Amino acid sequence: MAANKAALHLHRAGSPKGLAGTGKTATVKDQGKALGMYVIIVNCSEGLDYKSMGSMYSGLAQTGAWGCFDEFSHINIEMQSVVAQQILSILSALAANMTSFIFEGHKIKLVWSCGIFISVNPGYAGRTQLPDNLKSMFSPISMVVPNSMLITEIILFRGGFSNCKLLVEKVYTLYSLAVQQLSKQDRYDFGQRALTLLLRYAGKKRRVHPDISGEEILLMAMKDMNIAKLASVDVPLFNGIVQELFPGIKSPAIGYRKVS
Repeated sequence: MAANKAALHLHRAGSPKGLAGTGKTATVKDQGKALGMYVIIVNCSEGLDYKSMGSMYSGLAQTGAWGCFDEFSHINIEMQSVVAQQILSILSALAANMTSFIFEGHKIKLVWSCGIFISVNPGYAGRTQLPDNLKSMFSPISMVVPNSMLITEIILFRGGFSNCKLLVEKVYTLYSLAVQQLSKQDRYDFGQRALTLLLRYAGKKRRVHPDISGEEILLMAMKDMNIAKLASVDVPLFNGIVQELFPGIKSPAIGYRKVS
């Protein structure tokens, strides 16, 4: 967070870089929340052009909000060079303490609190490298690998589970074994992001059904969040791992509607 704040003071944008689930976007959102800033998250894709990007940058400059452009390397390299000039015009106006400036042929006001951030995941194949003129405008921020077990314990405790340390071991073991033993499929995701979604789903079920034990709720959440996406050859292996982790415990059938 300190790096993001330093980037803004130097009239530069912030560029958190790291693998999926390391908290790039969450860091920007949490800092904006702590400072009372309105943060807009944009999922970048190849379909974005310089006109749509310019409209978003113009809105950020005039409202003073923050914009976090997720997976910025999805955008085509040719488009990134044009977008770099749009960002440069805003950063230059901020550095000159201007209250209004010319942007894309129109005179617009400038609110000093506006901020531009991009997140980059260098671990995915097929991503374009950012051009040098774009890199020079962003303060690079490297994200470290998160402590998954500590994060899991905190989310479980927040969700109303009591025996969190025991459940953390079970969840972490399940996802570790799933990565090692299940077949390799493009749709499989057993990383931090998938783990967080599982825990939030389990917490929701826990609040709705406080009378059911934590192990039963977690077992049900594990099956609900994973069985549907597994290949047929992996289902027996996944069920075997779950049975080893939760011996003698049956998953409760709650929250499901009967299909006529």
